[in-house]
Amino acid sequence: MIPRNHPRYHSLIAREKIACAAREGIVTLEGLTAHGRGEAFDYLLGECTIPSAREAGQVAAALMRTAKNPVISVNGNTAALAAPLIAQLQKSTGASVEVNLFHRSDERIMRITELLKQYGTEVLSGPVSRLLPLSHDRGICHEEGIFSADLVFVPLEDGDRAEVLKNMGKIVITIDVNPLSRTVQYATLPVIDELTRALPCICSYADSLSEKEAEQIAATRKNGEWYIQEARNEILRRFHVLD
Repeated sequence: MIPRNHPRYHSLIAREKIACAAREGIVTLEGLTAHGRGEAFDYLLGECTIPSAREAGQVAAALMRTAKNPVISVNGNTAALAAPLIAQLQKSTGASVEVNLFHRSDERIMRITELLKQYGTEVLSGPVSRLLPLSHDRGICHEEGIFSADLVFVPLEDGDRAEVLKNMGKIVITIDVNPLSRTVQYATLPVIDELTRALPCICSYADSLSEKEAEQIAATRKNGEWYIQEARNEILRRFHVLD
């Protein structure tokens, strides 16, 4: 039992969720490594949502609200950490949800889908095929989902698919706490924050923005590089303070 007054409470809860999901076949062992890498970068950002990340969350909400066919791509780590929040984001934005995995198997797809459905998420199902120009299984997707989307929301993503999606002319939004990751570099909009902090922020904006406000924010958004530089600057500021 992890006491709520433990200084590492939220981090320990996340670790426990990931570990349990690994035992249940939702998260792969490789996913545990990915989570640890992200947690290390969260330390560097002060384990808080920095102002530029909050701004990016507002822009993400605006882009999703104004997209014609937004799709939320979910992997094992995202489902393990944020299944209820994915349901909330779908409700707030009207986006479709598709399970897309690097380490793909029918059993993992089924388990992740069942977990998402427990919280009320509608998950795309039916035939899939290799529609993206990738040699690994992230290239397998639904034609009416990721393939035909004009915007793909890819939290905790692999960089090569983000690059492919961007090259296909899609808006790519990611949540990734690592400002050095390839996904962040290729995303149209990187939200550089921890997943379970960023998603409630995005949902809140998606619920509160008027249609006109969403259109204005989407039309006047900053370049993704600005958010990357702000996160890097924050890390440098923290090291300076620590010195």
